[in-house]
Amino acid sequence: MMSRVLKLSLSVGAIMAIAPNNPVRTVVAFSVIGYLITYSVIPRVGPSFVKIGLKGRDLSKRPPNPELPETMGLVAATTYLFLMFGLIPFIFFKYLVSFGSLANDEVMSENYKTQYQSIKDNKLFPHNKLAEYLSGILCLQSTTLLGLLDDLFDIRWRHKFFLPAVASLPLLIVYYVDFSVTSIVIPSFVTDFPSGSYLLSVVNSFVKFSNHLVTSITGLSFRTLQTDYVVPDQIPKLIDLGIFYYVYMSAVSIFSPNSINILAGVNGLEVGQSVVLALIFLVNDFCYLLSNNISQAAHDSHLFSVIFVVPFLGVSLALLQYNWFPARVFVGDTYCYFSGMVFAIVGILGHFSKTLMLFLIPQVINFMYSVPQLFHIIPCPRHRLPRFNAEDGLMYPSFGNLEKPTWLSTSILSILDAFKFIKLEKDPKSGKIKRFSNMTIINLCLVWFGPMREDKLCLLLLAIQFIVGLCMIVFRHTVGPWLFGYDNLSWGVK
Repeated sequence: MMSRVLKLSLSVGAIMAIAPNNPVRTVVAFSVIGYLITYSVIPRVGPSFVKIGLKGRDLSKRPPNPELPETMGLVAATTYLFLMFGLIPFIFFKYLVSFGSLANDEVMSENYKTQYQSIKDNKLFPHNKLAEYLSGILCLQSTTLLGLLDDLFDIRWRHKFFLPAVASLPLLIVYYVDFSVTSIVIPSFVTDFPSGSYLLSVVNSFVKFSNHLVTSITGLSFRTLQTDYVVPDQIPKLIDLGIFYYVYMSAVSIFSPNSINILAGVNGLEVGQSVVLALIFLVNDFCYLLSNNISQAAHDSHLFSVIFVVPFLGVSLALLQYNWFPARVFVGDTYCYFSGMVFAIVGILGHFSKTLMLFLIPQVINFMYSVPQLFHIIPCPRHRLPRFNAEDGLMYPSFGNLEKPTWLSTSILSILDAFKFIKLEKDPKSGKIKRFSNMTIINLCLVWFGPMREDKLCLLLLAIQFIVGLCMIVFRHTVGPWLFGYDNLSWGVK
């Protein structure tokens, strides 16, 4: 346990590091404060959570299995939200106008510009960015509440899958009002492909028709470019997705929280993968922030990301210390929804939601690999956690039973077995499939690398997440420019 002297020293150091005109330094100081609060509060509220029934047993340990407090992610999420409220005065530019100029727009504008220019080197956000910031916080509040309801009432998967879309509504509404960019760059290989330009024209016509239909019903316009826009001949080529861009952002807000929730079940994995993803985001952000040749818009977007991610990293590291093997607390679905939504908010409001999906490739693969079970094409038990062997203390892949085989389920399992993506147990006489390893990348790692202790399994999965993330950063700024014809980061391949 951390000594009181060390806690006091870190607290004093963090408070002294807070600087009104230095957002990055201030957000690091707040992150340290968030770490200390989360670290101190969890052991104090744990018994209260157990008392009200928020508890569980870790069945991946040798008995006796004591009851552990669950839903401890609520502590991290609540601490984070208060930190984000406290950060507002330190990261937004506060401008003042004199009483005599309140009725004169020109004087007010001049006062604003003069005061903003005087501190422009401090990289503070202008006042009009506050709406985006608050919408992100409101979205996280809604997500945390929905996650808590899931932990309390154990909502069925098919019902809770779409809950993040409801929580993301404040985010999408403010995006529409404040920014509303819905155009995307088309990769050059698409237009170079035979009939590629014709295909783009067809897609553009379909999008324009759909937007016109939505506008006629709602009276709202979802297009960024003019209504008579045609795909240009020059590079880069843009296409305006309109309403479909909002569908995509809603899908991101659904997938990101659920992907963390699906890739879970090992001590430290939910928080661990979130910490690794946060580090990957920060590496990507500082590639921009430390570059002298990026636009102000790109700088602001990635500074916005840093401000959201750094405090999240602080509270998550504190939670990870209690959730790491052997776990003393469980984080619950509350943390999974909360952490996934932080990444969705950063991707959407930071205007790099497509890059976000590159960083979530392990989660994407885990989801796609799980689809046959999630949609019950293949039998899916309620829990697909690895199996713990009490004799040697190692984790083994868990298995599902194929009691009523169909042509489709047998074909899928046979194909996966041919490529060593699953482990099958067959009837020695008939050769029919009796059992199969559950389809998660957690079980797949045990199939490929053999039984291992729980903490080593978690470290393997986190190492894969980190390596993939770093590779995707390199891919984004090297292969990306070849595909899209340009890059907004100076070290990328032009």
